[in-house]
Amino acid sequence: MTSPTPPAEPTYADRVYRSAGGIAGGAVLLALGLWLAGDAIVRGHGSAPWLALAGLLCAVPLVFAFTIRPAVFAGDDRMRIRNPFRTITLPWAAVADVRAGYSSEVFDQSGTKYQLWSIPVSLRQRKRAARAQVRDSASDPYGRTSPTASADEKSRLAPADRTIRELRELAERNAGREGAQGGPSVRWAYEVIAPAAAGAVLLIVLLAIG
Repeated sequence: MTSPTPPAEPTYADRVYRSAGGIAGGAVLLALGLWLAGDAIVRGHGSAPWLALAGLLCAVPLVFAFTIRPAVFAGDDRMRIRNPFRTITLPWAAVADVRAGYSSEVFDQSGTKYQLWSIPVSLRQRKRAARAQVRDSASDPYGRTSPTASADEKSRLAPADRTIRELRELAERNAGREGAQGGPSVRWAYEVIAPAAAGAVLLIVLLAIG
């Protein structure tokens, strides 16, 4: 009689961390650029329409890359970092540390540092959170803590620091999983680099020939 197969571990959708401000700013810039370039294409004369097209081909991928594309995906086995020109995949076992100073960063076991573009650090929000923590601690001179003190402390952190803490906890909790083993892998975002480079070359040629 064969023993029953143990149930598979449940899998959950990846947590996604993105910058709402970056996405909103990117959408505004893209809309403005498309409006200006469209006007030049429709109403322009001579080489103006071609310059506008070349400018769009160069600028749109770059604006998208720096504002809308950045994201961090955190799953059960790994984190995937989508930066402007690269996508880095780090199994949790390969993560040595996640920290936020003047920028958000993750380090692998070899000490290589990767920026987390989608988690911007705001010093103003950090100072505001620090003042709130000082004010709350001063309100109870006996230093008493409640059962929910840890959760309350986390909720009072600046958004970037709260996200970094969540990623660090995921790394510590999941590093021993079988699927979380391995080293980092990096893939260049040629879908962004190629059109931007082509647009830049075309723009230079058009400007050179007048």
